[in-house]
Amino acid sequence: MSVSAVLVVEDEPLILLDVETALQEAGFEVVAANDAEQALAAFDSDPIKFKGLITDIRLGNGKSGWEIARHLRQSNPTIPVIYMSGDSAIHWGAEGVPDSVMITKPFFLPQIITALSTLMNAQPAIPPADNA
Repeated sequence: MSVSAVLVVEDEPLILLDVETALQEAGFEVVAANDAEQALAAFDSDPIKFKGLITDIRLGNGKSGWEIARHLRQSNPTIPVIYMSGDSAIHWGAEGVPDSVMITKPFFLPQIITALSTLMNAQPAIPPADNA
């Protein structure tokens, strides 16, 4: 069974590997990126492939996780977004996209899986009919 991919963006290699492995074990296809440029290139090459974003906020030089999420939401206004951060959670209300989730580091990997599953399950299966 092929599942649509989740884009995971994290500049710490061990955290990226842990999150990628946990998601794969939970049945998700994962596209991993260690910076914004790599993440946006992967997304822009096939936006329809992606059904979720999990991103760190501070990714070194280049765009932040906030900017990645806003970019993805321009193509897919309802794509589930989960932010991971050790120190940027206080900015989530101002910077985060609507209906996103903030998970502070250190976290337990099941928190990521649960948050992603919850956001994906909240997605409408088909666009609501216009009853006007």
